Amino acid sequence: MDRRSFAKTMIGLGAGISAIPLMSSAAGAADTIAKVNALPELLGGSIVDVPGIKLGHHTLTSRPTGCSVILCEEGATASVDVRGSAPGTRETDLLDPINMVDKVQAVLLSGGSAYGLDAASGVMRYLEENKLGFKIGDRGVVPIVPAAILMDLGVGDFSIRPDAEAGYKAAAAAVAEASGEGNIGAGAGATVGKMFGPDFAMKGGLGTASYKVPGTDAVIGAIVAVNAVGDVYDPRNNQILAGARKEDNKGFRDTMAAIMNGRNVVKSVGANTTIGAIATNVPFNKAELKKIAGMAHDGFARSINPIHTMSDGDTIFALSTGKAEGLQGNVTSVGAIAAMVMAQAVARAVMMAESLPDYNLPAWRDYTANI
Repeated sequence: MDRRSFAKTMIGLGAGISAIPLMSSAAGAADTIAKVNALPELLGGSIVDVPGIKLGHHTLTSRPTGCSVILCEEGATASVDVRGSAPGTRETDLLDPINMVDKVQAVLLSGGSAYGLDAASGVMRYLEENKLGFKIGDRGVVPIVPAAILMDLGVGDFSIRPDAEAGYKAAAAAVAEASGEGNIGAGAGATVGKMFGPDFAMKGGLGTASYKVPGTDAVIGAIVAVNAVGDVYDPRNNQILAGARKEDNKGFRDTMAAIMNGRNVVKSVGANTTIGAIATNVPFNKAELKKIAGMAHDGFARSINPIHTMSDGDTIFALSTGKAEGLQGNVTSVGAIAAMVMAQAVARAVMMAESLPDYNLPAWRDYTANI
């Protein structure tokens, strides 16, 4: 890939992004909306803008939870970077560059904590029915489906979580067209801002975004289910979008400021986790994708604080469909763009989420109108 083109791209991505004054705690809805509209628009698009990627969701109706499937029918080279200290994953060892299998057919992101890993069995069933997987001679295939889960069992009935049937339905629903965001799939029961306990949390969600590098065929897309202990920040101005609420419901506690000022916080904040994936059509091998996944975690760090805590299982997969044949990618540049796209997908996740009044979980769109 042409380095000069990538340099211009990175300059363009940063253009026009400048800080705006901190929003007054007394600002009304009109003032809040005006200030948000004054910022450069967040990246649009979806991870399905990457050729060779499809996306499907299944959202349970009996309680807020669900799963999302990134489908790669022709296979995609993949790796992963796990940073949080409470991960729930499947098939991540397989993605180590020293291990044999090179291609995956799908990646699952699911709610339901460790129970949600069962949804991967349904994704496998769908892929086997369609003869997609690692070929075992003439006997059949073994679909490769890495997965990561988030903890949303505190929202509603603990006994209801995504299962194999949910995974099958999500895979069957996968299309190469933009889907909804917010309270959908793996983001349905996601929450954020839980350092002071669930009573002060807000609604998280699922977000996606993409970027096509000018002058090239390269596309980088991201998807993320945001279920963090920490607060979520707008990467355009570093202001809190959603996080731990004040007791009077009129503003944010600012978790990091509280920690830095020595405020006592609960010793146990439960299990949480932000999980996502980066995809590109630029050809890369597993070792290169592992580095890109690692750099994409910088997108988490720019938009969530604190991040990678003892109570989070933050995980990012990186996939290459290799559809941009003949394009020689620069790992550093693609990784840098991946971090930028991921940060914006995180912001989209909470800005597209809807409140769950029955669970005392306001969303950005409602809560900011009252501060």
